[in-house]
This record gives sequence, C-alpha cells and structure tokens, in this order.
Amino acid sequence: MDTSVWVAIAGLFLLSTAAAAYEIAPASVAPTIMGDLGIGQARAGWLVSVMYAVAVATSIPVGAALDRTDLLRAVAAAAVALLVAGVWGWVAATRGDYLGLVVSRMLGGLAYVTVWNAGANLAGRAVPPRHQATAVGVFTASAPAGFALGQLGGPLIAGAAGWPAILPAFGVLAVAGIALFWWAVGGRAAGAGEVEPPTRAEFRRVFATRPVWVICGMGFAAFSLYLFLNSWLPAFFEARLGLSLAATGLVVAVFPAVGVVARTGGGVLSDRLFDGRRRPVALASFALSVPVVVALAFVGTVVPALALLVVAGATIQLGIGLLYAYVREVVDPSVRGTAVSLLTSVGLLGALVAPVGAGWLIELTGTYELAFFAAGVVGVGGGALALVAPEPGS
Repeated sequence: MDTSVWVAIAGLFLLSTAAAAYEIAPASVAPTIMGDLGIGQARAGWLVSVMYAVAVATSIPVGAALDRTDLLRAVAAAAVALLVAGVWGWVAATRGDYLGLVVSRMLGGLAYVTVWNAGANLAGRAVPPRHQATAVGVFTASAPAGFALGQLGGPLIAGAAGWPAILPAFGVLAVAGIALFWWAVGGRAAGAGEVEPPTRAEFRRVFATRPVWVICGMGFAAFSLYLFLNSWLPAFFEARLGLSLAATGLVVAVFPAVGVVARTGGGVLSDRLFDGRRRPVALASFALSVPVVVALAFVGTVVPALALLVVAGATIQLGIGLLYAYVREVVDPSVRGTAVSLLTSVGLLGALVAPVGAGWLIELTGTYELAFFAAGVVGVGGGALALVAPEPGS
C-alpha cells in the first residue's frame, strides 16, 4: 500500500490529537482558571463539558451534511474553525470574559465533532477493506493521545505563556495536521463524487437499521465505562489508597494512555487474526473488561490497582476504535457519515450520563462499590449486544 496513505492518516491523527488536547486542556489548569476568572468548580467544569454537549447535539446533523459534501474541504474548514475558536478563547480569557470563553468552546466543540466524524470516514476510505479496521483504529487512538497531550502539555504552556495560551496553541497544531494530510493526498477532493449523495429514504433507513443501533448500544456501553473510570478513579484511589492527588493523577493517567495501543490493536486483531470479523473483538472487549472493572472496587494497594488499571484501559478501549469501522460496514456507502455520527452521538451520551449517574450512586450509598457494580452491569449489556451483533455483509 502506498506510503502516502499512511502519511495522510498520520495527518488526520495529528489533527484529531490536537482537537482532543484542546478539548481537555482547561481541566489540566482548572485551579488557575478558577482563580483568574473568579469562578467555581461547576463553571470551570463546563468549559470541558460544553464541548461534549455540543457534540451530542450536533453530531447527527454534521454527519448528514458530511454525506453530501467534500470531506477534505469539510475537515480543513473544521481545522481552521478550531484555530479560530482557540484565538477567540484566548482573547476572551485575557479579558476575563467567561461567557465569551464558553461560546468559543462551543465553536470548538462543533469543529471537533466534524473532525472526528469526517476523520473516521476518511481513514476508512483511504485503505482497502481488509485494512479498514486497522486504519480507523489508528485514527481513533488520537483521542487518548490528545487527552494525554492536553493534560501534560497544558500546564507547561500555561507556565511559559499563561493559561489562555493553551487554547490557540493546540489550534495551531490542528492546522499543521490538516496541512500534512492535504499534502499527502495532493489536495484531491476526498469523498465528493465517490458515491451519490443519499436520498431521504436512504438517510431515514439508517435510523431503522437494527445493526446500526446494536453497534451504537455497544458504543454507549463502552464510552460509559471509559468516562466512568476516567471521572471517578482519581477520587476513588485518593480515598481508598490514601494517595496524594498528584500521585493519583499520575497513576490514573495510565488508563487513557494504554488506549493509544489498544484502540489500534483492536483493528489489527480484527483485520488480521479474525480475517475481518468484528464481533469476536467487540465481545472480547466487554467479556474481559467487566470483571476487571468490578474487581477495581475491592482493590486496596497500589500495585494491584495499577495492574487492574492497565488491563481495564486496554480491554475497554480495545473495541472503541473497531466500532467506528464496524458501523460504516453495515450501511450503504452513501450514508456512512450519518452512521458514524449517530455512533458518536450515542457514545458521547453515555460519556455524559455515566459520570453523573455514578456520582448519584456514590452520594446515595456513601461508597463506591455500587457504582462499580452498576458499571459492570452496563458492560454486561454491551457484551449481550455484541453476542447478537451481525458481521458486516451477513
């Protein structure tokens, strides 16, 4: 396969990594932001949450639009919009304009969901079918890579140039990513003319296709587990293991970090070991992760906690990247953008609901065990869906 294809995917990976870093970066300097803007934890948290909310609300319309437009130009426009959002946020932050900062983050959220949905489609289209899950898995590994970059790079940038500088900095990196992608594909239009735009009947059929909803249900379960652990492990380990917040943060950072390998690995396993079958990897992801998630509730020392954390991070994320290749394969080519966007919307809904639901259970019982057990039940539901999920083309 032409090396320019993998250079193009590397450009998409860099673009999406920058977008994810932009999304999470305010969390890395939250105390500084709260002090400078005079806001509390809830309003500071909204600087990250608003991007998830925008993504859930706009993912499906964005996907429908992507099915009718040139994907290359769409993703390039999204990269520029991310830079604009970063500069806008920097201006608002330096002026102490919290509302302006939130609105800029809403534009960033729209740009990110466009990058994510278009990027998954472009990565899948760039390679032959036998490599599709691998390529899409590599692309989706950009999310944990970006989270790691944002969490580690945010404080460094803030220390050197002030915390508002974290916003445009990752926007510049996004433009570098799209430039690399554009150079690799020679500026050719990606998506336009390859398939006819979908009719209204074809668009509606996506929402009436059972395999699509089965895969979306697995996405809801996988993202729920992922965000539940990402959100509550720091507080849980601090309370259970007696670690400092700094040490806890270092330990918990392992969880998304292993996703860079796991999300890529899920696609490689499906394409090579299982000869393009998707269900075995999806089922293994849930079957392996559920007992580990439940076991974490009873851990009492650092070494077992770290071991379980690595296994949980790997097994939960093993199937996430694969689902984005999977959902493209159970619909007509003309509506693949819509199918990917529906999966994004439903998955991120799980990401929004799970931390809140877990917090309610923890407050209700005063312990963490029931929350971990509930997460295990969600994982069992995901595994049950994997059992009945059809293979593409079956």
